[in-house]
Amino acid sequence: MEVVGMASIACGMIAVSTCNGDVTSTLLQTLMEKSETELKDTNARFIALGLGLTHLGKQEAAETVLAALEVVAEPIKSMANMLVDVCAYAGTGNVLKIQHLLHICSEHHQNKEESSDKKEDKSKDKEKEKDKKKDAKKEEKKDVANDLSAHQGIAVLGIALIAVGEDIGAEMCYRTFGHLLRYGEPVIRRTVPLALALVSASNPKLQILDTLSKFSHDSDPEVSHNAILAMGIVGAGTNNARLAAMLRQLAVYHAKDPNNLFMVRLAQGLTHMGKGTLTLCPYHSERTLMSQVAVAGLLTVLVSCLDVKNIILGKAHYILFHLVSAIQPRMLVTFDEELRPVPVSVRVGQAVDVVGQAGKPKTITGFQTHTTPVLLAYGERAELATEEYLSQTPVMEGFVILKKNPDYEQ
Repeated sequence: MEVVGMASIACGMIAVSTCNGDVTSTLLQTLMEKSETELKDTNARFIALGLGLTHLGKQEAAETVLAALEVVAEPIKSMANMLVDVCAYAGTGNVLKIQHLLHICSEHHQNKEESSDKKEDKSKDKEKEKDKKKDAKKEEKKDVANDLSAHQGIAVLGIALIAVGEDIGAEMCYRTFGHLLRYGEPVIRRTVPLALALVSASNPKLQILDTLSKFSHDSDPEVSHNAILAMGIVGAGTNNARLAAMLRQLAVYHAKDPNNLFMVRLAQGLTHMGKGTLTLCPYHSERTLMSQVAVAGLLTVLVSCLDVKNIILGKAHYILFHLVSAIQPRMLVTFDEELRPVPVSVRVGQAVDVVGQAGKPKTITGFQTHTTPVLLAYGERAELATEEYLSQTPVMEGFVILKKNPDYEQ
């Protein structure tokens, strides 16, 4: 199943956001042919993820796949449905979908027999044999509950995936996740740190770092593993000094626990990614366009973290390399028409939204003047300080070709 899972992700990554018929039919066929025990394997989620990635951001185009998934057996069916649905609405900010997902997160899968067991235990103590039988039954029930609540984890990630890229939605998500952390099921609590990482990848806001720092000391080991990795993704490539200090403290705190220490080292590596010249943010062109490939890479790692013990901390640690598809340089480098590097002075400051404003409003605020090459942080924008050169692209980001301005006089 491990090989099948990895092949499914590969297909999804290759056909990302294309609705490719061959890939879709093959993955659906695989889901239908696998036995129940194979579908209970933790790697079965990757077949569903492959289907989701194929329909990333395609909205209504995923309806046919959702209809086809109705014939699949239950433990994987609700999870696959959820994955394909949230992937289809990735980055759309669709409020109705988020409402629906929050409703799913509020469901409470409690077994009736379990509650009746508690009543019986209060009334009188049964013989040891019966107790053993009950324990066995409880174990079975727990499995069922885990299967039913697996799609709740996907729903939490889905809220982040849909709201990513718009500031107001992300802010509201942050508040919602606060409620989910306090009142949600264990599955939901484990997923919230990952969702926070997705909402603000490479954007280390203080409030998010503080929340994740609190959960990196949680009593549930899976919550702490996920929170530590999330800290790495939130600060990826930023060299954030406060985050680096937090991670150093965590490394001392978890010195005896190899699993948590592994996560801390990972987070430290991500924080200093490319010596601080790279980013994991899936948005480019002044945060207007979403890179589907980058979202696919991030989502693959976060979905595998839903079962962090058996996947990332088990055999399949190599899934972390899927982050590579989300890595982009965040520097601004300028060239002339012969592609020779040209150092020019640029103003770098916080981007201001000037859509629909009359005249020529200022596009940046609180700027500093630098000479290229220069690094752009999250939410920053650059513009040429002088009119000596004209930019050949409307967006000053990444590699920009400049042309001498014929009308320029010194």
